[in-house]
Amino acid sequence: MTRTKNITPVLFIVTALSILLTGCNGAPSIDIIGSFFPAWMICMTIAVVLTFVVRYILVLVHLESEVGPLALFYPSLLTLLTSVIWLGYFQ
Repeated sequence: MTRTKNITPVLFIVTALSILLTGCNGAPSIDIIGSFFPAWMICMTIAVVLTFVVRYILVLVHLESEVGPLALFYPSLLTLLTSVIWLGYFQ
């Protein structure tokens, strides 16, 4: 009877860890000239370029002052673009 009581917590821990670790199969990475880069880094780089393009267009049509606080707008736009690119290409 004492042997069963000792195995039960170990069995519970092993089961819980196996359930929690099922999604850990490695980070999505992209091979660029022999070096592996995380997919989020590529998405963020593209999003930074697109954010600069959006800023250029807003300044060109004189609408940058209409978007609200710029310190919130551009980081939010960068986050949105990064997420959309990542979801569109890697999911």
